[in-house]
Amino acid sequence: MKQSVLNLQNNIAEALGVDVIASGISFDELTIELSPASALASFQILKDSLGFDQLMDLCGVDYLDFGQANWETMTAANQGFSRGVFDFEEESSDALDIERRFAVVYHLLSVEHNLRVRVKVYPESTSMPIVDSVIDVWSCANWFEREAFDLFGILFKGHPDLRRILTDYGFIGHPLRKDFPLTGHVEMRYDVDKGRVVYEPVTIENRVNVPRVIRKPSPENV
Repeated sequence: MKQSVLNLQNNIAEALGVDVIASGISFDELTIELSPASALASFQILKDSLGFDQLMDLCGVDYLDFGQANWETMTAANQGFSRGVFDFEEESSDALDIERRFAVVYHLLSVEHNLRVRVKVYPESTSMPIVDSVIDVWSCANWFEREAFDLFGILFKGHPDLRRILTDYGFIGHPLRKDFPLTGHVEMRYDVDKGRVVYEPVTIENRVNVPRVIRKPSPENV
């Protein structure tokens, strides 16, 4: 483990104090967690006092059914299908409203010190995940936050123009949420008679994928 990463962990703990909920080093990379209430002030300290002058990336994460994949297993899959065809619509609303389902992940770089840190912030609400916008700290966060809003439905308080950036203006839902169907809800085509693009209910059938089962070789075949 690099001493510089250990020093960075100690420096951040000293600068942010109790605002750091969790901190850990894996593969010489430091990851910390901040509470949504104090995250904005902490980011300003990370930039001004510790030299993290660049926001390299900001993305959303959906931890719904995290670690419950059935692709690699020594036995048959639990439900007979992979998570790729799991029907979330059959789940109750309580099952989807799990704690710490969504997270916003920030990747920061200090050019001066050649150090990086990953910061996670978990919105307090799952039904309406909201965190503070960091545009006032790093102006490049504008499009990053719009992308996280578009694909995950995470709201950024204080964003000056929070609207979709990748999907269409009339798009319904957030396509990178785990409960969004793989085939989507609608499909589009160009209608020659109407002279425009039209939207219709999706006609693609959800493909059934059978998970790969890893089986131990038979002793007689070894």
